[in-house]
Amino acid sequence: MASDLDTVRVLRALFHDIPRAPQGLSHTETMAWIQRSMTDFEGGELAYTIEHITRNSMLDIVLRFREDGHLKDDAAFEATLQQLATPEGRKTFMDQCIQAQKSVDASARLINRAKRPMSDPDPLFGFDADEVQRFVTAQPTGPGPLFAEFAAREDVAQIGVFEHQPQAVYEFAWGFISEHLGSWNIYIAEVWRKGTVGYFHRFMNAWQIEISTQSDGSVVMPPPLPPGLTLDDGINHFSALTLHGGAHLADPAVRRWAGQVFIARTLPYMAGRALDDDYDFPASTQG
Repeated sequence: MASDLDTVRVLRALFHDIPRAPQGLSHTETMAWIQRSMTDFEGGELAYTIEHITRNSMLDIVLRFREDGHLKDDAAFEATLQQLATPEGRKTFMDQCIQAQKSVDASARLINRAKRPMSDPDPLFGFDADEVQRFVTAQPTGPGPLFAEFAAREDVAQIGVFEHQPQAVYEFAWGFISEHLGSWNIYIAEVWRKGTVGYFHRFMNAWQIEISTQSDGSVVMPPPLPPGLTLDDGINHFSALTLHGGAHLADPAVRRWAGQVFIARTLPYMAGRALDDDYDFPASTQG
């Protein structure tokens, strides 16, 4: 697996010239800022969307090559980072890699389907009712051993993830959630211990699966987000997922949904899908 630092360096090379919303905006102001950015993008909202999809595809390809291809060579990796930092370099790389991406994905699907029948992985972890209730009632645990383990990582310190102390921290058996500036950032221990920061995209694919049938015949469906909440891949915070809500985070109904529905029932299945390398997402989720 590519290291966390490798992942961040590729992300910076690919997205350094795409503006991000300023810190400190309210949820409404952030949504308005994003909408203006999409509208003002050359070619409009469709071009903006295509650009993001294309760059995320290149991210996946570079990380695969870094793990088991020619980019294991540090000099080749450095040269590729320089190439990805310019529009011309990205176009050249994209022309070469789009076909390779299609071939890799098609081959992976065939191999996975040959290995075993398509079924959903088991949830990565269970949940503790007391931990969930503590989150719902806004009773932070404060930083604990898992927070300390993650914060002590060299790459986390180098990137400055916790340069500003979170306003609240909730520790669970499986990881922790930091609450800061109107967002919940969700950190899962097995994700950072495996160095799987590159799995951001797989977490979003896991969220997009509309209906998932378990081996016992039960069905798991991703619940709709409450009004005022949005979900993204958490790259800005070096996490697996981020729920944005601004002032809505103080709404007891929103906290109850986040704890009892998302954290307790949905997140364990999403994490199981995202971290199972043999799990083949349905084609409809793969952009």
